[in-house]
Amino acid sequence: MERKTALVAGANGIIGRTLTEHLRTSGWDVTGLSRRGGPGTIAVDLLDPADTRAKLAPLTGVTHLFYAAYQDKPTWAELVPPNLAMLTNLVDAAPPGLEHVSLMQGYKVYGAHLGPFKTPARESDAGHMPPEFNVDQQQFLERRAGSWTWSAIRPSVVGGTALGNPMNLALVIAVYASISKELGLPLRFPGKPGAYDSLLEMTDAGLLASATVWATGHQGAFNIANGDLFRWRELWPKLAAYFELEVAPPLRMSLADVMADKGPLWTRMASEHGLTASYADVSNSWAFGDFVFGWDYDMFADTSKSRRAGFHEYVETEEMFYRLFDEFRKARVIP
Repeated sequence: MERKTALVAGANGIIGRTLTEHLRTSGWDVTGLSRRGGPGTIAVDLLDPADTRAKLAPLTGVTHLFYAAYQDKPTWAELVPPNLAMLTNLVDAAPPGLEHVSLMQGYKVYGAHLGPFKTPARESDAGHMPPEFNVDQQQFLERRAGSWTWSAIRPSVVGGTALGNPMNLALVIAVYASISKELGLPLRFPGKPGAYDSLLEMTDAGLLASATVWATGHQGAFNIANGDLFRWRELWPKLAAYFELEVAPPLRMSLADVMADKGPLWTRMASEHGLTASYADVSNSWAFGDFVFGWDYDMFADTSKSRRAGFHEYVETEEMFYRLFDEFRKARVIP
């Protein structure tokens, strides 16, 4: 059987890191791409067409391109040009022989970031008023496909252990709980009152990696989630119990604001508990936490399309959180 060769863009992110590990353990030849570079990863500026071509020129034999790169911007409209440009530059520079391009998307395709939307969201749902870079990226792949196929993977909030990532909810909860415990406080849900009772789902990074590789044998978009739904009202006390914390009534607050001065406290905690992560390493996702905890409407999709096509893996969300917290503790990221 011919060995497959993968190129993973965004290899240091919460999605790309786990995907890279999954591919390597599955026998693939893998090269990672990221802005910072690192072991087994090439540093490349995907916004620079010349740099992208130069860095990809030696990478002959690539059969699969997995795109999980992302550049954040302050407005939805400003997100479009850089994120579309990075994908375009990467595909333009891809070597001959490419078989499949995998695009990582999300529920923004359904307008989930704008407010209450139709649930369960389905891949066949009508689009919404732009701007939306996920849609532009998919339309680009649809236009360019021919010699290669494409898939678009749509996870919910992804659970993983990558540090320095702007969208790591598990790390948000773990650090928020650790600081609450250090201050002798109960664990209060910091989101909107309605968010405590809304229905949500998550996507484990390992499950997502498996689904992303599975989807290379198909063409089209697929919702991918753990397979269960939860409400923070039920799950929050259980997560608090993991950290041996009591729960007090929810109190709406901005984590980005209340955690802005906690650097010195974390430095002391790191010294006392032998932690390996600086506050800069663990404080990138407060704004994302505020975003997620502000969803006072249901946030879930229909994943039956992928099941009908043959993907049947699932993960229990509560156990996923415990496992991620265990991994943070094992790595001395949290006490």
